[in-house]
Amino acid sequence: MTLSHTIEKTPSIIDNVLHDLDLAIKNKIQQAQTGIKFEQVEKALHAEFVEAERLVLGEILAQYDIDVPLVMLDEKEYRQVLRCKQTYTSAVGQIRVERSLYRAKNETQSICPLELRAGIIEGSWSPRAAKQAILVVSQLTPYEAAHIFRELGGMQPSKSSLDRLPKKLNSEWENNRELFESKLRRQRKIPEDAVAVAVSLDGVLVPMQGGVVLPGDSRYEEASCGTLTYYDAKGEPLSIRRYGRMSEHKKVTLKEFLKIELSHAINYQPDLQVVKVADGAKDNWTFLDQALPKGISVLDFYHAAEHLKKAFEIVYGVKSLEATIEFTKYRSILRHDKRGIEKIIQHLSYQLKKHPKKESLKTELNYFKNNKKRCQYLTVSEANLPIGSGIVEATCKSLVSQRLKRSGMCWKENGGQAILTFRALLQSDLFDAAWEMLNKKYISDIKLPKNVIPFPGNHRKTVSG
Repeated sequence: MTLSHTIEKTPSIIDNVLHDLDLAIKNKIQQAQTGIKFEQVEKALHAEFVEAERLVLGEILAQYDIDVPLVMLDEKEYRQVLRCKQTYTSAVGQIRVERSLYRAKNETQSICPLELRAGIIEGSWSPRAAKQAILVVSQLTPYEAAHIFRELGGMQPSKSSLDRLPKKLNSEWENNRELFESKLRRQRKIPEDAVAVAVSLDGVLVPMQGGVVLPGDSRYEEASCGTLTYYDAKGEPLSIRRYGRMSEHKKVTLKEFLKIELSHAINYQPDLQVVKVADGAKDNWTFLDQALPKGISVLDFYHAAEHLKKAFEIVYGVKSLEATIEFTKYRSILRHDKRGIEKIIQHLSYQLKKHPKKESLKTELNYFKNNKKRCQYLTVSEANLPIGSGIVEATCKSLVSQRLKRSGMCWKENGGQAILTFRALLQSDLFDAAWEMLNKKYISDIKLPKNVIPFPGNHRKTVSG
């Protein structure tokens, strides 16, 4: 039998999108020919492409939904309880799709196969949108980030959503931190040309909400930073692993990280020369000397010079010509003489005998006596090894201060740590690898029990495997 009429194919959403996009392009070409301002054409055409991508992406996301009576997750049965529409944030804007919700017997928490299969982040963000949001908010405030996204013309998340997202993701990271960091260590190779590794730690004060109020130092607590820097035979840094933590007693988490990271490096390359560099804080050196493998210990030369300057100012007076002359002379001795530290101690001892009532001079003398073994600057520098903690101090500035100490800022523990976690990964060239691991925590394998029949009228491909 032959049909006497033609069956017209209903245009798909893709056909409609391409048709509208074709019209938009032709329209913009015509506008350009009339001499319209190019900036307007550029902005409008970008918006057309973004809208086309948004519509197509919504259609694609809908394919991750499952519309059957029963699904399996981790060997447990979940029955469909609801079908409803939900809005998600993609990199090109909001997408609204219909999806199914399922619930296990005697449980109140529902699961959404679409979200679990597509890797939707925290119930509302597409993986790419969430990654872009974290990258931007790690560098800028949520207010600035929201403005940037509006100007770019793609997704337009609110300031509040950009504030919440890193905190939620950081909670997931912290719950799996040891596992994630272990995987990152195995993935990241130590530079082949590395002959030495320097480990350093330092701290920087951060304004905190609800901090302990102390006279003259209210609501500030110390965030801590640590670095592992690999050097080649010429003393040039090859790569740096940066790490930051919000305030914590004795820097426990930071120290444990540095300990494990250094142990991994030595196990991988046993002939690495270990160099420990820090300022004169007693707690830092207790950790560096006692908890870490043997190596060369170096008191940061800049801090040593600061104490030397202070000693001569005690003797001759602040900003006096004599103090400047003596400091310049003995700073050079400390840096370039193999017996520099002995000469410094000898000279300051002599000055203390001349000025026995200057107790603060005795403090400076004891500083050099206590760090004598860490002040062999000429020997260390001749071996092309670092004599300064500039890298960890720069990390304190770039990782913490530039983002957490802007005007009017005041932090809570989780919010500050969220920024430090992702910012440190970014500055260590590990963000992409870390994101891949974090994103996988939001993906689950949804299975269909045998002989499950889709609901009538459901022609969508439900699940693979």
